[in-house]
Parts: sequence; structure tokens; C-alpha cells
Amino acid sequence: MSLTGTPFLLTAVALCAVALVLPLALWSRVPGPAPVRGAVRLLMLLLVQGTAVTLVFVLVNNANSLYDDWADLLGTGDHVERAADLGPDGAGGIAPESLPKMRQTFRPADGRRMRQAGGVRVTDLRGRVSGVNAEVYVWLPPQYDEPAYRHRKFPVVELLPGYPGSAKAWFGSLKVHEQLLPMMRDGRVAPFILVAPRTNLLARADTGCANIPGTVNAESWLSIDVPRMVTDNFRAEAAPDGWATAGYSAGAHCATKLAVAHPDRYRAAVSMSGYNDPKGESSSLAGRSAELRVRNNPLLLLRADRVPPRIALYFSGESGDGYEAGAQVQAIAKPPTSVDVVLLPRTAGGHDMGLWRPQLPVVFRWLTQRFTNGTGTGTDAGTMVDPDESAGTTDTPGRSGLVDTADPFGTADRVTGSLPRSPSSGGSTRAELASGTASRTAAARRP
Repeated sequence: MSLTGTPFLLTAVALCAVALVLPLALWSRVPGPAPVRGAVRLLMLLLVQGTAVTLVFVLVNNANSLYDDWADLLGTGDHVERAADLGPDGAGGIAPESLPKMRQTFRPADGRRMRQAGGVRVTDLRGRVSGVNAEVYVWLPPQYDEPAYRHRKFPVVELLPGYPGSAKAWFGSLKVHEQLLPMMRDGRVAPFILVAPRTNLLARADTGCANIPGTVNAESWLSIDVPRMVTDNFRAEAAPDGWATAGYSAGAHCATKLAVAHPDRYRAAVSMSGYNDPKGESSSLAGRSAELRVRNNPLLLLRADRVPPRIALYFSGESGDGYEAGAQVQAIAKPPTSVDVVLLPRTAGGHDMGLWRPQLPVVFRWLTQRFTNGTGTGTDAGTMVDPDESAGTTDTPGRSGLVDTADPFGTADRVTGSLPRSPSSGGSTRAELASGTASRTAAARRP
């Protein structure tokens, strides 16, 4: 029985109900001597407690997609076949473009909300460079199968979950495809291909999206094997100009690190409630030595770059949970690296899906602007246009420079006409977060 399936949830509910009814019905009817009656009554109470805890776990797990299957929960899953030393670039001397094309078979993905908004598909990928064997989930935008777009290539966003966390969380708990489908149809965001690879590769450990010889090559899995598979099987834009990463919590750290470490593979990254030092996640393998912490800290990597990379970074978080990480990166970034930091008010929620889910429309508008404005060189977030304003011409005040005449989808004028303005976050409500009105740093940068 699937850990996240409806049958297991209904079973947990039924067992909890039965366990609650048993002591009410049998408490005074238990036969035998006093020690036996006491033992039976204690077992009934333990059964009530056990089934209640199980039900709460199932509900929390389904809401947050922490564990995808029993192997993840029990710590018996291992998706690493080999972990050779692949060198600084993570390619091990292999030119990925020289490898034969990787033709994959996809099937409809099972799970909560995976059939919504056109459906998510999944494939089992054997990473030829990384040695990782795991599943990858793909969602295609509504334009992908339209005749008018049959010769078009689409930009890609690689979605990374937290730890513990399932790649399905982006489609189940965060409902990213359901939120974006209507926005893509009416041109408010660009039609991105969404790719969510498994990041929980080893039992009871967060890989920190790092390459650790002899242990795991998670960085090569995410930045080489998965992108190569996507471009081999779909009409996807080539890296780096057509690729971005996005993540929350531990996945936010990975998203930023991958973009900073590989500007030849990604042009933009989104970090929601992330951190810079891998030690921010106690289970991170990348945080277990000083050397690994330095090699996988995007702040230190960016500071060490002699030539600033051409990437755009977006950070959002509450004070003490993601905001400071973005502010630190913003303080040292130099053009052409651009950094936008959003301070979320404490009233927005905690470190959970309720905080991250309403941000997705804002995040993808931001990504859209970066891709339609020349990826990685977008204008300051404080000049974005309010989504409630009607779309206008490119010479409308506040919209100058937002539209790229080379927009491959021909929708940049509609897209940029709905991009959010980002004033101070003071007193922002959750509804305001969803419409992109919570950037204190952007407001501070305006003259």
C-alpha cells in the first residue's frame, strides 16, 4: 500500500476510529484477574495513541510531501549506483554533448494532484555521468502541443524540494502546475517546462546537491544528467539561457548553489527560505567538513569569482529564515550578477508550504521578466508593473526596457504587463504576497 495514497489514509482513519471505540465499548467488560484487565486496558490505550499518531503523520506527510514512499520513510532507499571522482566541473572529463541521445519512456505520474492541469509525467533515469538512478517528473506548458508552437523551444525551470522532501511536493502540496496553467494561457507568465528530479538520493541524509567522491554525485545528477535528458526528449531551450532553478528550504540552497557554481548551465535561480552555509541543514552531507562547506556555499563561491557570473538571483524569506542569506549575497554581488531580495513579514506564515505556495505567481513572473528581458540582466524589481494594471505599449512609464523584441513566444507585452510591483513589505498580508507586493530591498533601492 502506497505511503501517500488515499487507501493508506482511509486505513489510518478507520484504525484510529476503531481504536477509539474499543476502550469505550470494552473497558468495563474485560474479563480475568486484575493484572490481565490492567494489561488489556493499557494495550487499548496504546492502540489509541499509536493510531492517532499514525493518522497525524499521514496527514502532515500528505500536506508537506516529506516522504514519497516507504523506502524514504524507513531509510532503506539508495539511488546511487556509483560515485566516481568527477573533478571540479562534475563531468569527469566527459563532454555531455558527445554522449548518445537519451531517449526515455514516460508514464503518467501517480499521487496527489499529479493528474491535474494536464497531468505530470515521470520517467526513471539512469544518470550516465553521475551514477544516480532515480525518477524525474516533467510537466509541459499548455502551449507545448499547440500547432502554432510545434517548432518552438521552451525555457525550463528545475524544481528542487526541501529535506526531507519529495519531488512530487511541487505539484502536490505547492500546486505549481495548477497555479501556473491559467497564467500561462493568458500570457501572464512564459510557458516554462517544469522539471522536478528526485533529490533524496541516500538513506537518512541530505546530499546538499553536492558531489562527494565515493558517496554521491548529486550536483552532476541535477546539473548534467537531468538537463541532458530533458533536452533530448523535449523541445527545451539549450543551457544556459533557457534554464533556471527554483527551490524551498534545502532545495533553495541547492538552487542558488547550482546557478552560482554553473553559470554555463543556468541563468537564474529562486531561493525561498534558503541558506548559504550547507550546515544550515543538520543532515547535509555537504556540511560535514570545512572543505565541503566552502565548496558548496554560494556566498563564498560568488565572492571567489574573479569574473562575476551573468546570473539573476531571487531570495525570499522571513527575518532569520532566508532573508539574511539573500541580503549577504546581494551585498557582495557585482554586475552582471543581479540579486533581488524579498523580506516576508512574520504574519506570512512559518517554514512550510503555506508560506511558499502563495509566492509561486510572484516567482514565475520574476522568472518571466528575466527570460523576456535578456536572462540574468533584468531590471530592478522595484520597476515591475502592478498585475492589476492593464497591459500597455512598451513606452508606457514604468515598462520601458521590459519587453524584448526577440521574445520567442510573442507574448512579452502581455507577460510584462502583469509583472508585480514590489514595494515595502511592512504590514503585507498573504494576499499581497501572492500578488508580489513584498520586496523591502527593492523599495529601498528606488530613488
